[in-house]
Amino acid sequence: MTKMLIEQGTIVTMDAKLGDLAQGDLLIDGDRIVEVAPKIHAPEAQKIDARGMIVIPGLVNAHMHTWQTALRGVAGNWTVLEYFKKMHAGLATLFRPEDIYIANRVGGLNQINCGTTTLVDWCHNNPTPQHTDAGIDGLADSGIRGAFFHGSPKPDPKPGQKPFWEMPHPRSEIERLRKTRFSSNDQRLTLGMAILGPHYSTYEVAVEDFKLAREMGLIASMHCAGAAARVPDGWDRLAREGLLGDNNNIVHGNDLTDEQLRFMVDQGVTFSLTPETEMFQGHGFAITGRLRRLGHQPSLGVDLESCISGDMFTVARMALASQRAFDNAQSKAERGQLPDTSTITAREALGWLTIEGARMLRLQDRIGSLTPGKQADVVLVRASDLNMQPVHDPVTSVITQTSVGNVDTVLVAGEIKKSAGRLLADVAPLQARLHESGHRIMHDLQALLH
Repeated sequence: MTKMLIEQGTIVTMDAKLGDLAQGDLLIDGDRIVEVAPKIHAPEAQKIDARGMIVIPGLVNAHMHTWQTALRGVAGNWTVLEYFKKMHAGLATLFRPEDIYIANRVGGLNQINCGTTTLVDWCHNNPTPQHTDAGIDGLADSGIRGAFFHGSPKPDPKPGQKPFWEMPHPRSEIERLRKTRFSSNDQRLTLGMAILGPHYSTYEVAVEDFKLAREMGLIASMHCAGAAARVPDGWDRLAREGLLGDNNNIVHGNDLTDEQLRFMVDQGVTFSLTPETEMFQGHGFAITGRLRRLGHQPSLGVDLESCISGDMFTVARMALASQRAFDNAQSKAERGQLPDTSTITAREALGWLTIEGARMLRLQDRIGSLTPGKQADVVLVRASDLNMQPVHDPVTSVITQTSVGNVDTVLVAGEIKKSAGRLLADVAPLQARLHESGHRIMHDLQALLH
């Protein structure tokens, strides 16, 4: 196995027991971290000079519809209701398997470029097994660590056709994927289910989907926001039936009551928030503070590159800024003055991007911190850059100052995917394919409309 030594960087482990090193080394053997220390002697190891760098765990993007990569910017001025109509009932229906493939491959590469090493691909545009396999292949070929959350399309029902909200998740597809593409949970790509849940399906469908996920040992993730809930008391009924548990993940959750949040957290349900798109499209404000008051920390996701950029550092800043704004306003209303200090720290926000994303995926023993024994998913941020200097607090600098331009080196499972600020991939032909795919889809839509 190849050894690699990251030398003399500022190491932010996100491991409470290890802490941070103002200057230290990190030793990798194969795909795993084996040691973190002020100085490591490993003459046989390949050296990476991390002087002037901040070394952090790879970021986890806990929710993104990667199939929309070729539609970047298209939804930038849409409300969520426009998005449902124009994206799901319109553009999504025009995707071929090859469109899903190139979107996922380029989308995965861009996430690596931005410092993300684990991507939850919430794929709900897969009308055929060929679309599904193409999406999985695209993720695999990008080289990112991924969780493929298998979903289902949401077109407008045709006359005589059962609407999507009355259709259970396709058991045959989950069984096929579990037996073939995802027979092991130890792969770089893992499987999950992107289900409708009671917000978007009938209660009977929700029950069936929840049971299928448990049977298959999979995370069941579902949206909860946007349109009005199809089954307003669905969460309460699922809880009474004992169907809520730590394999359930809720995305957004803006309209849930405090009581609902409380019993969900008590049952181990996780939450993935996408504050930038939630504010952009009208879901509401992220429930970060409401979860924190219950002792729960969320994971974060980009959600839609058709609406915003894929930069997780920006997502974290949005989450941090919006919740601080709420907390400050509340303090002024209740006390007539600001809090004595900020209610949320930058370190907490970095946790949302790392260890909390790992926990959401139930991979906290594998990723999310620079702990010896874990997978070597590592990002080096160039702290010597003009926009970063001087660095007084490395964690705060990562959260408040860093952009994709500062991401120097990215490793996924010990493999260098980006070095000296450049992806180690021939992206030009892939960009050309993505360009052709996006413009063909938009052209096909115009042809349908006229």
